[in-house]
Amino acid sequence: MNAAVATSVFGLFMIATVGLGLLAVRGRAGTGGGLAEWSVGGRSLGAVFVWVLMAGESYTSFSYLGAAGWGYNYGAPVLYVVAYMSCGYAVGYVVGPMLWRYARRHDLVGITDIIAHRYGRPWLGALVAVLATVFLLPYIQLQITGMGVVVSVISYGTVSLGLGYFVAFAVTTGFVVVSGLRGSAWVSVLKDVLVIGTLGFLAVYVPTHYFGGYGPLLDRLVDEKSAWLTLPGAGGADSGLGTGWFVTTSLLNALTVVIFPTTVAGYLGARSADALRRNAIWLPAYNVLLFVPVLLGAAALFVVPGLAGADSNLALFRLVVDSLPAWAVGLIGVAAALSSVVPMAVFMLVIGTMWGRSVLSLVPRLRTRQKGAAQVVVVAAGVIALVMTYTVPNTLVRLSLISYEAMAQLLPMLLLGLVWRRFTLAGGLSGLAVGVATVCALVFSGHDPVWGINAGIVALAANLLVALGVTCAGSADRLDGRPDAEVLAQDSLDDRVSSGDRVSPGRPRG
Repeated sequence: MNAAVATSVFGLFMIATVGLGLLAVRGRAGTGGGLAEWSVGGRSLGAVFVWVLMAGESYTSFSYLGAAGWGYNYGAPVLYVVAYMSCGYAVGYVVGPMLWRYARRHDLVGITDIIAHRYGRPWLGALVAVLATVFLLPYIQLQITGMGVVVSVISYGTVSLGLGYFVAFAVTTGFVVVSGLRGSAWVSVLKDVLVIGTLGFLAVYVPTHYFGGYGPLLDRLVDEKSAWLTLPGAGGADSGLGTGWFVTTSLLNALTVVIFPTTVAGYLGARSADALRRNAIWLPAYNVLLFVPVLLGAAALFVVPGLAGADSNLALFRLVVDSLPAWAVGLIGVAAALSSVVPMAVFMLVIGTMWGRSVLSLVPRLRTRQKGAAQVVVVAAGVIALVMTYTVPNTLVRLSLISYEAMAQLLPMLLLGLVWRRFTLAGGLSGLAVGVATVCALVFSGHDPVWGINAGIVALAANLLVALGVTCAGSADRLDGRPDAEVLAQDSLDDRVSSGDRVSPGRPRG
């Protein structure tokens, strides 16, 4: 009976999710219906929709499963997520409007498009698209896995993990192919209402129900689990999760999150640069919610002790399933599932956009069919992640270990290139190659952290040194001869350019 009630609640909300995605694009046929409408919402999302969309990307199934699992296993080190997101929003206050203006000026729809235009090399966009796809696919697989676990748990084991994986793939693919970024933004509203409501309830219910309030819970944590409350956490010095790791990981991820392809998709969907600035101010408030699963994971140490390995990720849901009625379990499961669906949809959409615009468009007969090609790639990316979830799950999980650190290696080529005219393609590519090779070597040889700091930031330092060295050693005669407005991202912090204006070309500088 419990399984029937919980799965019925879940099923109704999944149907509503697909319906909401369809409703989001009703009446939009007259706007052109091209790749820009599908991939960046016609650049028409206001501050509220941008806020819920980007909050939806940051609050994933990790927040329900992984954050609680880290809180259960390690404690304090998981708070790096709160630190880097809050710092990243501050960086995004400057970077977001800069990328938005550059993309709008030149009718660009993604990070690969921006890089290809900056250096005047269409093949470079294709190269970056392939590289970014390798490091985004793990996130699709992880969201499929997370939602499959949620569906299986809230059904009290009635629904198998395999079927749960397929449900995750089918629901997400169904609405993102049709509704694109706009549908993801609309579903984010539903997701945020449920996330805020369920986590707010659990933040009060669990300490009260199991411990008699926050005072007794915190007293027990201080007395019995004090190692969980400080760095390097319960793993001790051998875990490598000390202060150096915490600071460098927070710094690297704060810089990387602003150029992550899914974040850039959110930027480019905004109606105005000012909407992005307001969004950057409001988003840190959403991070308060991340403390809840971390705290509940620590509370689970006393209620369901002995969870090991992957089972520790179920710490929060063990508390829920054991003590709440089936309808409430189903509702919390819906919030967790939508926390997989929304980011997974954006990951799939971004991969489709990159390939439709920067890879398949290099084929002449596909150049006028970019949206259709992108939608086909969305389905293909989902199928690949789903098949590998069933067959070789550890392959993509291992890739996820380096995804953020490898994506960070695009920072010099993108951001430095957009503000420094002399930065060259040769310098950017040389640094990128050294950075990716360094991070792969360190991570896969088991040296992350290295010297107590994040391996990605070591690789980024090597990347930057090589990029600057090659650029400075290059000949000034080989500099890009296009005007500044074609090469550089200008006037990122003012509103002199209205949403419909295009910047006139400036004088080239040597």
